[in-house]
Amino acid sequence: MGPAGRDRTQFTNMRIAFIGGGVMAQAIISGVKDAGLDASIIVGEPFEARRESLKSDLGVEVTASNREAIAGADIVVLSVKPQQLEAVAEELDGALNADQTVLSIMAGVKIHSIGLKLNHTKLIRVMPNTPAQIRKGISAWTASDDVEQATLDFVASMLSAIGDELKFSDEKNIDIATALSGSGPGYVFVFIEALTDAGVELGLPVHVARHLASQTVLGSAALQRESGKHPAELRNMVTSPGGTTAAGLAALEMGGFRANVADAVRAAFERGEELAGGK
Repeated sequence: MGPAGRDRTQFTNMRIAFIGGGVMAQAIISGVKDAGLDASIIVGEPFEARRESLKSDLGVEVTASNREAIAGADIVVLSVKPQQLEAVAEELDGALNADQTVLSIMAGVKIHSIGLKLNHTKLIRVMPNTPAQIRKGISAWTASDDVEQATLDFVASMLSAIGDELKFSDEKNIDIATALSGSGPGYVFVFIEALTDAGVELGLPVHVARHLASQTVLGSAALQRESGKHPAELRNMVTSPGGTTAAGLAALEMGGFRANVADAVRAAFERGEELAGGK
């Protein structure tokens, strides 16, 4: 049984409390509502202007008190910055019910650390990414062993409302996903910038170059996903011997493009481990 003796074998009218109402919280809330999931939502948010915006734009209940927000909740979503965890834990001290599930979207903070801070065991860790704002995200997630199946099923549905979701049994994969897909949009945006700059340098208007670059990235990713072909096969299909693409790819290889991308992901992973303190 869950909060107030609720039956937790079904996820009917799931009560979700968000601690923090920032961009990612808003993306998830919007996705849940648009997907028509059976859920009631309240957001604990310290800033009055944001509370008013959440209430008017998303139609959710709001409060300035996190303790008030989590009262009776089935799922408590920690949608705050990692450095705010200590303060949130102090505020929630003694307020969490043992049957409630805490879901964290804080980057780099491991389940063990969250459990110690909150003195809680039912925990889910999620690493979404920013395309979730347009329902095109990818969320990597894992859960502690004692989270009920009904809650796991609901979380899978909730994350599917903002894009794709991948559940892992090994939490280390979440740390890797943080470096790859969590930080990945940043790498892709730099690539779009670089393509745009190259087009402008060669004479295209900036808005035209940016359109060509972004649509090329979007279309190429969609082609790979929908065709199921290996990226190398698709690359070969567009590369003629002695042609323009071959010349461009040769320049990328000479510049260490592949190694640079791998280095970026590795650096992000290592930085995440540093911030987590190896916990």
